[in-house]
Amino acid sequence: MVSVESREDIGAQEKQARANYEASLAALDTARLNLSRSEVRAPVDGYVTNLNLHAGDYVSAGAARMAIIDKHSYWIYGYFEETKLPNVHVGAKAEVRLLSGGKPLRGRVESIARGIADRDNPTSANLLADVNPVFTWIRLAQRIPVRIRLDALPDELLLAMGTTCTITILPEQK
Repeated sequence: MVSVESREDIGAQEKQARANYEASLAALDTARLNLSRSEVRAPVDGYVTNLNLHAGDYVSAGAARMAIIDKHSYWIYGYFEETKLPNVHVGAKAEVRLLSGGKPLRGRVESIARGIADRDNPTSANLLADVNPVFTWIRLAQRIPVRIRLDALPDELLLAMGTTCTITILPEQK
């Protein structure tokens, strides 16, 4: 024998379960619709790297979940001693030898940095120079970033961002 109260409780639980089921179906339909409207596009032609996604991970707009390397914008920064800068100018031809080997690459100086941070002269809170009372008398030449744009890359070349190379600025032909 089942009491009226128990029967009413079971009926209410059944109605709640049906409502939850219907809500879940509606949420599933919404998710399918959103997925059908979703499209992921890269702003450049290149290589995906550092992709750390797994089935079930959530992503949201504006949150970086991978990096992409533009395969049409390879350039190299060479850090030249300031004493070598008189021989470097925008447009100068350059030869690049990768530490990984292979044929030398050709490029041109695209830009020369116009400033670097002076670690020995930080600015104080009131924007005045903060002069260190102790100064070492050995001065090393500063290194200035010089950007080299590569002319062409062989298709078989594996060029990875952050690798090491040697840059030679070629003398001008007269």
